[in-house]
Amino acid sequence: MNTDSSEHYPIFLGSEIDQADPQQAMFHVLPVPYEKTVSYGGGTRLGPSAILNASWQLEKWDGKCNPCDLGIHTCAAVDCSVAPEQVIENIANATAEIVRNGGIPVVLGGEHTVTYGVLKGLKDAGMEDFGIVQIDAHADLRQAYEGDILSHASVMKRAVDMGIPLYQLGIRAFCEEEMQIREQFGVYYQDADALVPNNITSITLPDDFPENVFFTVDIDGMDPSVFPSTGTPVPGGLGWYQTLQLFESVAKQRRIIGFDVMEFAPIEGFHAYDFAASLLTYKLMGITARSLES
Repeated sequence: MNTDSSEHYPIFLGSEIDQADPQQAMFHVLPVPYEKTVSYGGGTRLGPSAILNASWQLEKWDGKCNPCDLGIHTCAAVDCSVAPEQVIENIANATAEIVRNGGIPVVLGGEHTVTYGVLKGLKDAGMEDFGIVQIDAHADLRQAYEGDILSHASVMKRAVDMGIPLYQLGIRAFCEEEMQIREQFGVYYQDADALVPNNITSITLPDDFPENVFFTVDIDGMDPSVFPSTGTPVPGGLGWYQTLQLFESVAKQRRIIGFDVMEFAPIEGFHAYDFAASLLTYKLMGITARSLES
């Protein structure tokens, strides 16, 4: 699907703060309303605008600090009206520019394919040694899905093909091919059937996991009781506080170089989920900000 020109992209937390200069902002919010390969429910292209609009209802104080004090710059939405390969390049170029400005990309999707463009942009900007921590219901490790290697169901396969170490959290829907790819590429994981019943809220990254980490959050990694607003919900997912605590446990061990919030598909008339997705984004900024100061 193409970007709808009628969609509105306000600046993040614009009711409370002014747009920060890109050379001075720590957090660069990048909306990417890309949706092409969703395989069940749709609507992810509307996620970025819904999150940005809901952010005007947030408080500056996240409960522990004011993440916005480090500066938030909201970028122009990525042009998603072109061919998929060009969309990936557009995402990569926008991400690389953020990194070269000294910022931390905070990317709002869109389907999970968007993350491939972000990872490419990090590498294009000279960040070679980093790992990925993924919260998701799905492994996304298929070589291709429905014949498409740029499918949302293949994005983590593109990542490991790039040589990026991967640690998966909360997975509870995957196929035999993905189990084999996990073994082949040495993917680390703690699946939902271990995390959720035991209420595990922290992980210890392996000693050889890179110092720099990009954290990708698929909204469907959280339980549908928290976020039914996603295209491919799976029961048995992570809770709100568990998700935040897992993110924080990683931030205490490694340097967060960026994160994304993917696959949010707003439900018309249920603005609570828009607000929750926006608050999640800001809470992750807060955890990242505090980790940089510690």
